[in-house]
Amino acid sequence: MKKLLFLFGISTILFSCGSSQNKTATNSKKALEVTAYGNSITSAELKEALYTYASDEFEGRNTGDPGQKKAVEYLKNHYVSLGIPSALPNNDYFQEVPLQTLSTPAIDLLVNGKSFTNIEDYVSVISSPDGTFNAKEIIYVGYGIDDEKFSSYTNLDVKGKVVLFKAGEPKNSDGNYTISGTDETSKWSNLRQEFVAKREVAENKGAKAVLFYNPDAYSFVAKRFGGSHGRMSLVEPPKDLYYFIINTDLAKAIHSTIDTSDKTETLNSAIEFNYKNASNTFESENVVAIIKGSEKPEEYVVVSAHLDHEGIKDGEIYNGADDDGSGTVAMLEIAEAFQKAVENGQGPKRSIVFLHVTGEEKGLLGSKYYTDQDPIFPLANTVADLNIDMIGRTDPKREKTNRNYLYLIGSDKLSTELHNISEEMNTKYCNIDLDYTFNDDNDPNRFYYRSDHYNFAKNNIPVIFYFNGTHADYHKPSDTPDKIEYDLLENRTRLIFYTAWELANRKDRIKVDKAN
Repeated sequence: MKKLLFLFGISTILFSCGSSQNKTATNSKKALEVTAYGNSITSAELKEALYTYASDEFEGRNTGDPGQKKAVEYLKNHYVSLGIPSALPNNDYFQEVPLQTLSTPAIDLLVNGKSFTNIEDYVSVISSPDGTFNAKEIIYVGYGIDDEKFSSYTNLDVKGKVVLFKAGEPKNSDGNYTISGTDETSKWSNLRQEFVAKREVAENKGAKAVLFYNPDAYSFVAKRFGGSHGRMSLVEPPKDLYYFIINTDLAKAIHSTIDTSDKTETLNSAIEFNYKNASNTFESENVVAIIKGSEKPEEYVVVSAHLDHEGIKDGEIYNGADDDGSGTVAMLEIAEAFQKAVENGQGPKRSIVFLHVTGEEKGLLGSKYYTDQDPIFPLANTVADLNIDMIGRTDPKREKTNRNYLYLIGSDKLSTELHNISEEMNTKYCNIDLDYTFNDDNDPNRFYYRSDHYNFAKNNIPVIFYFNGTHADYHKPSDTPDKIEYDLLENRTRLIFYTAWELANRKDRIKVDKAN
């Protein structure tokens, strides 16, 4: 009996070792296969594609212009050549994005009978309906905040009225900010966020017109929204709201102590204005292709990059090789790597959506249209967005350290798992120095809000924004393909491929554990 038990034990051990060896061999084979697809992403192919995409032929790819139309045809033809189908039922790869250029509206505005000048004293910053409006009083709401820790609107009815508020946020007697409880400001003090957040509060409470006093930003805003060339936006019904940024002269004509007073009060200041809009509509295109998942085709991993740039200014072509030609050609190489896996019978379990968006330089318009107006695939079924915007150069701040780096933004803001997967893929395959400098919530550059991933993030879809930082050629005609560091572009593109591969093939969809 002891002999039999001994023999049984030996056979069990041998079987166990053999099984473990087989499992190890299988895992090793899979790793080798994935690496083979990752290695198909080469600096030579990236360079060849970018020298075409960022060439003068594409005229800077300004949204709506002939160069941008050439760019979308190039992208479409690339997917056709790879045999990767359109994500749209009509099979033309183009998601039409309706846009408009808004010229400066004609406005006559008077306060207490005194006329003020459009652009010089105030500027309209949204598309509003043509019309005439007048009121005998203006409601001053201090900082215009409505937060669980502080509200300027307590017991206040502003429906149908004109609301005035100023930039910034209150502090406690200890010198800390009331909202954060620390010396750090909140969204209510950041121009890009308070610009929208304070308006939305007043709008949701039924205000008819909103006046925002922000003297430090007035010149910038007047230039941005008051330019005679017109600004670009999605075609949307005009808001039933008038929203003006106003200068110091106009603000003090309404409320002489606005700089020192935070107290909510009704002001006996009469206001009247006539408003006439001006716009020109046209269409641009997102380019969207898809590799359907083999097991979970109704779950989607989105890889995105913007296809547009600045066009031609003063006779000079802004080629946009890094911004964002680098992200665009990276996507094309990633798509090709996934398609090689499909051809070998090893396609992704989840669907991969390749989303080239238009109008990023004009205000994230193409991605906003995809998420807010016409998501081709349900946002609820979208696992993550890996957004690539400038990955071909070196930030001057990094030149004296490890050049094999990449800034990652947003990876941990909604999903701990996404961040961990990204780190694991990098350690396993690429060994890039992942730099989270710009991921800080208090990053003054606010890069988290400045590329197309943000339109996914605001819908609680986990994101990673891949970015090499700005440089001397950023948004200049000197951003050309000869300055791209193709070895870096190759390794960075491979990291994104491996991350997408893991997201598409892991057993369980990543969890959103930090939803906003």
